[in-house]
Amino acid sequence: MIEANGISYSVRGRRLLEEVSVTLKTGRLVAVVGPNGAGKSTLLKMLTRELLPEKGTVKLDGRNMTAYTYLDLARKRAVLTQQNKLSLPFEVQEVVMMGRYPFHKNAPEERDYEIVTECLRNVGMLSFASRIFTTLSGGEQQRVQLAKSLAQIWGTENAFLFLDEPTNGMDLLHQYHALDIARQLADRGAGVVAVLHDLNMTLQYADEVLLMQNGRVRMSGTPAEVLTAANIEDVFSVPVRLMNLPGSEGNIIVPASRF
Repeated sequence: MIEANGISYSVRGRRLLEEVSVTLKTGRLVAVVGPNGAGKSTLLKMLTRELLPEKGTVKLDGRNMTAYTYLDLARKRAVLTQQNKLSLPFEVQEVVMMGRYPFHKNAPEERDYEIVTECLRNVGMLSFASRIFTTLSGGEQQRVQLAKSLAQIWGTENAFLFLDEPTNGMDLLHQYHALDIARQLADRGAGVVAVLHDLNMTLQYADEVLLMQNGRVRMSGTPAEVLTAANIEDVFSVPVRLMNLPGSEGNIIVPASRF
């Protein structure tokens, strides 16, 4: 479990997070949504110890994050960031193997290679294993980076996977595929925290939603509780309607201007 209690963060006098408190449990997919500049990525950086809060604490399994070594943290949580630039000519399988670095001292073992293969298969990139990473499209690179993050927590109990806009650059098929993978991870007991912009995908995949605005969590709860027409218009300044399609289990969000 990860607990953030009253965390705040500023850059050059501008407050990016203000007194944010959240509790994240394994076995759940939590979506972090909100307009640009709401503090979503900053919150993820706090929860993963990429940044330290000016005020407040972040704990992992009851211990302050700062009590863990970076190697310890790397064995407990993986992070897929928005920007994953590599300029050196690594093969795709070498990039994914980077996710296994926390688990071996000198050289990868047979099990590490098996995990890399399985993760590439999961994201549909196994046939690209010998390709040079920099020759791939943006969406293909993102899928490889997702495989790397999966490799880092593969087989780890009570692990956390943090995804900052994981579907960036992906076509529609692979957007759904990536979120299917995230959903399956949560169903198998991992904690998944994803910054998402697509509210309809959030409705379909998330167990819980953190709705952020101006550096604060405006509200949290189930997708149905948080993503109401009134809340969406209030936070995003877009009038919407929620509609139920015949044969579907939930609602979809449609701009009110379409009617």
